[in-house]
Order: sequence, then C-alpha cells, then structure tokens
Amino acid sequence: MISKLLTAWCLLALTVTIHAAGMSALLPRTVSALPDTRFWSVTRLLIKVAWWLVLLHLAEIAVWALFYWWQKCLPDVESSFYFSAVTYTTLGYGDVVLPKEWRAIGSVEGLTGILMCGLSTGFFFAVMSRLFLPRSAAEAK
Repeated sequence: MISKLLTAWCLLALTVTIHAAGMSALLPRTVSALPDTRFWSVTRLLIKVAWWLVLLHLAEIAVWALFYWWQKCLPDVESSFYFSAVTYTTLGYGDVVLPKEWRAIGSVEGLTGILMCGLSTGFFFAVMSRLFLPRSAAEAK
C-alpha cells in the first residue's frame, strides 16, 4: 500500500511539473497579447489559452493512463486512457475500475485532476483580470 501511494505521489509530481512547464510556456505569449481588449482579440486569446490548457490536461491524463497500461492495471491502452480521463476529471462513471491493489492510486489521480483544473481556472482568472483591471482603473480616474 505504501509503495503504491509513493508511486501516486511521483505521478502527482510529474503532473504538476507538466502543468507548471506548460503554463510557464504559455504565460509570456499571454502577457504579450494582453493590451488589446477588443472582443475578437480577447476571444482569440481565450480560445488559445483554453486549447493550450486542454492539451496540458490531456498530456497529464496520458501520463497516468500510460502508467496504468504499463502496470497492466487495465486490459488495454484505450481502457487506460478512458479510465484516466474519467478519474482525472472526477466524472467517475464506474464502468471501468482499477484492481483492488491499485484503487488508492486512482483516488490520488482524481485529487490531482481537481487541483490542476483549479490551477487552470486560476490562470484564466489571472488573464481576464490582467485584461480588464487596467481598463477599470482608467475608468475610476
């Protein structure tokens, strides 16, 4: 049980590293595009941010899925990706489950997914704040 949880912590650390690297790569591109607050410019920026964040989440889901497949927790790659996506996003359909000895690791993936989605939400909020705070500060003067 302890070794499985240590494995889960390593996967969590890898997931956070992927997310941090991806957001660090996205941040300069986002900041440079911020001064333009016209509708289509903002929409285009938010679509790019959403695409990038979804790609990051898919990469993170893939890390967990490949681990499940490598450890033969699930019968095939497709089942591993499906289970990982359902767990990471906390949908929890329950139609595909891990063997008893691996169940704890699935819970850690769910918690990790919640945290990474929250981090992505915070990033969106920061982008929107950066777009509209200068405008509201100018209007307040």
